[in-house]
Amino acid sequence: MGTGGLLAVHAHPDDETLATGALLATWAAADRPVTLVTCTRGERGEVIGDALAHLEGDGPALAAHRETELAAALAALGVTDHVFLDALTGARYEDSGMAWADEGRRAVAAPEAVAAGTALAAQPLDDLAAPLAALVVDRRPEVVVTYEPGGGYGHPDHVRAHDVTHRALELAARDGHTVPVVLWAAQGRTRARAARAALRRLDVAPLARPADDDVFASVVVPDDEVALEVDTRAVRDAVLAALAAHATQVQQVRAVDDDALLGVYGLSLGLAEPVLPVEQYRLAPGSGDLAAAAWPAGVRPVA
Repeated sequence: MGTGGLLAVHAHPDDETLATGALLATWAAADRPVTLVTCTRGERGEVIGDALAHLEGDGPALAAHRETELAAALAALGVTDHVFLDALTGARYEDSGMAWADEGRRAVAAPEAVAAGTALAAQPLDDLAAPLAALVVDRRPEVVVTYEPGGGYGHPDHVRAHDVTHRALELAARDGHTVPVVLWAAQGRTRARAARAALRRLDVAPLARPADDDVFASVVVPDDEVALEVDTRAVRDAVLAALAAHATQVQQVRAVDDDALLGVYGLSLGLAEPVLPVEQYRLAPGSGDLAAAAWPAGVRPVA
């Protein structure tokens, strides 16, 4: 692998920063091509704060506003090549929302979103994957990054983005471009535990401290599954600025100097969340050899 491009696929505005902000900023700072594909505009997202509360429930207005937030976040991260997935087809793909099925054990698209006919999670897989495959062939990235199969925490749009990405890679390989490395956003359990412990001992007010337990979302994996790490320190200011740009979704963003975390922020639930000192990734099955790649400074395979 040479010094080529990175392509990231995310479900909603803000996911690019929450899950992969340090990787995107590091890649861009190294003057390497970065493409972000956002699948929806987050039309059904909750809205934080009174100033923008009128946007919640107004899908078109919230979508338009979140486009401006995303543009500001990408400017902070240094990413200039952005595509909404539906811009590749002329169709409209919208946030599927999230509801619970099977007595709260499984996240599904909200029924009203499915009924509207535009929910991302309800679209035929190849209708979504084919235009993304064409973009992959056009941009010819050497690294593609998205969510793990569980979508990080189960959101149906995240799961769909994972499935669409992998189907698109299959189609792109058939049409002339095989991506050497495919990454899934992850957190190693040791770092996730340390960050949670730090949030419980630090003053995070007005945010609430996380629960004192060992229950984590699917993004958290055993340490030996982590294959790549990105040093967040050099790009912390960019990541924090990008988080703050998503004001309808992210609150109370600030830097913290602690061995276990570099920053704190909250989402709509008001719980303190960490910006980790390193951003971590798993290697998708069948991917190439990380050690053979020429990674930017700050990005390193884990032995």
